[in-house]
Amino acid sequence: MLVSLLKRFGVKLSLNDPRWGKNPEGDHKAQEGRRPGEGPPDLDQMWRDFNARLNRLFGNRGNNGGGDSGGPYRSEGRGAGITASVIGFIVLLIWLASGAFIVQEGQVGVVTTFGRLSHTTGAGFNWRWPAPIQAHETVNVSQVRTAEIGYRDNVRNKQGAESLMLTDDENIIDIQFAVQYTLKDPVAWVFNNRDQDTTVHQVAETAIREVVGKSKMDFVLYEGREKVALDVHNMIQQIIDRYKLGALITNVTMQNVQPPEQVQSAFDDAVKAGQDRARARNEGEAYANDVIPRARGAAFRLLQDAEAYRSMVVENATGNAARFNQVVTEYAKAPGVTRDRMYLDTMQSIFSSTSKVMVDAKSGSNLLYLPLDKLIAQVAANDAATGASRSGAVQQSQNQQEQAATPTQEVMQTIEQVRQRDSRSRDSSRDRESR
Repeated sequence: MLVSLLKRFGVKLSLNDPRWGKNPEGDHKAQEGRRPGEGPPDLDQMWRDFNARLNRLFGNRGNNGGGDSGGPYRSEGRGAGITASVIGFIVLLIWLASGAFIVQEGQVGVVTTFGRLSHTTGAGFNWRWPAPIQAHETVNVSQVRTAEIGYRDNVRNKQGAESLMLTDDENIIDIQFAVQYTLKDPVAWVFNNRDQDTTVHQVAETAIREVVGKSKMDFVLYEGREKVALDVHNMIQQIIDRYKLGALITNVTMQNVQPPEQVQSAFDDAVKAGQDRARARNEGEAYANDVIPRARGAAFRLLQDAEAYRSMVVENATGNAARFNQVVTEYAKAPGVTRDRMYLDTMQSIFSSTSKVMVDAKSGSNLLYLPLDKLIAQVAANDAATGASRSGAVQQSQNQQEQAATPTQEVMQTIEQVRQRDSRSRDSSRDRESR
């Protein structure tokens, strides 16, 4: 900028200029015998030329042989002062302009005065005192930063020293994960720690090693991935807050969790064996869940059937006993009438369910009428009722019916005994009448 200003004033600072060392005001005699390039240029004469041009530019021309005895020297001193003032003013403007800076959207400017925090600025055009009074640093608070542990840029680019970790059951696993974070306090980020990104990386590695060291291998590999990531997230945030780093952990992503490559095949075999065991166990549990409820239901049904049969037998026996007691009482009052009535009731109950036809052969009638249509209808009705009862009853009901037939047989035996006693009493009565 100073060179352009000097060019504007007409001063050419070139060593190849043929006018170096020449006197433009007429002192040609002292320069006639000097050839170009024989001596150094006359810097005093150049300075006087520069001052003269400045005087002409600002309208301060000197008196050419006027009445002031110190005119030339006074004019040169005044021109030098003006030149120094202009140069100083230009330098001051340049120095003040160097304090201007622009902060982009999503960033914060941190301004310091002699190294101490002064203030923070928002997005837009800002100004501070130039160096060395003040300085500024721009911090991006909207950027999502990432710390990669166990790999760099790609999960295939492993970092063995970071990814291998020891579990609580003394197994080694290979873990690769990423930590994403933003800045919540730019002042703390700038002033409280050095190498902030490295600090976050080391804190993340420390947290994952502590969490994995307290967990089992199977838990970290399978069902505990989300739990491990959550615990690591909380621990990293606690350590960063303790360090007053000014960062906010937004996400912890488990990229890859697997056993070391040296034992990968053996681990796969163990995993397959575990899966086979789990499948066999599930099949056994499914079979047990199918068989045990059915067996319990069958047992409960048998208990209920037995209870029902017991109640039926007890009630039938009680009823038969009560009925027999009544019959005995009535028989004691009128033996003949009771005996005949019992005989007729028994015959009625027997012949009501049979298809036999009783024919009176003593009447001597030649005409015999058999109601075949009624007999056929009765047989069809009995067959339909029997089929419906058989189709609607289960096998156990049939067993119960068969077992329930036992009291009927007992009743029949009782009736038969009563009939025998009646016949004996009838015979004895006949004997008495014959006597």
